[in-house]
Amino acid sequence: MRDRTVYNAARALPRMSWDPKNLFNLFQRTHRSGSRRGEIVFTRSSETLFQQRWRSKAMVRAYHGDYIPEKMFKRWYLPDNLPDVRPKSAINPSGILKDDAALLEEYAKRKTMETDYEKLQKRQGMAPVGSLMFAEVERRIDTVVFRACFAHSIYEARRLVVHGDVLLNGKKHADPNTRLAPGDMISVKPDAIRFLRPPREYFQDSVNEAHPEMKKLTPFNLPHYASPWIFIPAYIEPNFATCSAVYVRHPTARPGYSEIPTPYEADGEVVRFAWEWYSKRRPRVRSQSKLARMPLDRAYNPEEMALERSRARERKAAKRRTAVQSGMIF
Repeated sequence: MRDRTVYNAARALPRMSWDPKNLFNLFQRTHRSGSRRGEIVFTRSSETLFQQRWRSKAMVRAYHGDYIPEKMFKRWYLPDNLPDVRPKSAINPSGILKDDAALLEEYAKRKTMETDYEKLQKRQGMAPVGSLMFAEVERRIDTVVFRACFAHSIYEARRLVVHGDVLLNGKKHADPNTRLAPGDMISVKPDAIRFLRPPREYFQDSVNEAHPEMKKLTPFNLPHYASPWIFIPAYIEPNFATCSAVYVRHPTARPGYSEIPTPYEADGEVVRFAWEWYSKRRPRVRSQSKLARMPLDRAYNPEEMALERSRARERKAAKRRTAVQSGMIF
């Protein structure tokens, strides 16, 4: 662990860990009334908008990848196009188009579709897409190991990957910065999983206590206060009999529900302010030389990206030729 005071109760920043101290910090931040909770209730805060955004960014980054440097996070693990968390009525309250495209919109019945969507949005609410700015962090191989409940903390998951105790599609993979592609399978050596080994002090396994051949069974000893963390996201399919898990798909969000686990409300003020912070500091366009130096992304195919860019250029050139021939452009 790079920071020995990562569970400092004075800061009370929740982390990706099953540690009882981290559970206390989570309680301090979310349930206990007082100064700690007052820091994230911005409706009655005296801080400026910049301070609120910075504090929100610091809190969500403490949980989602605090071990990733901020520069590296913004360059590689922050999506190029952040999803918009604002309703369409806030972007264009009048809904009036100021050019001749209004006739095309009416002909295509897009105005009717937008009206129906706004009614559905008022009835169900917007999807908490702001939390999807951490979708790239959830694709990391060390994060998947932790989400699959094979490690007690994200720091231990990184140690397992670096020490070669994690296999990616049957091969040893020691780079914790790798982002998985849908369908990738990870396997963890059973000897490296802590709760599958006898603890240092004597502890009675109450789960298999009445089994006649208890001594022949694999010990299963969870740490204390681990029950709040025993959950698996929907985009991971684990198999504890083989100590493996499959990264099925990328996380998504729908109205009232976000698949990305976070200690804060997925559509609350903290996540929204953090989104506003990063929306103003989104990464620049990445050149080919920078893309060649990025961490391994198994879902990124340079040949397909180059082919898509060439197709986009061809479509743009074809539209321009058609416009020139029709006399729209002189």
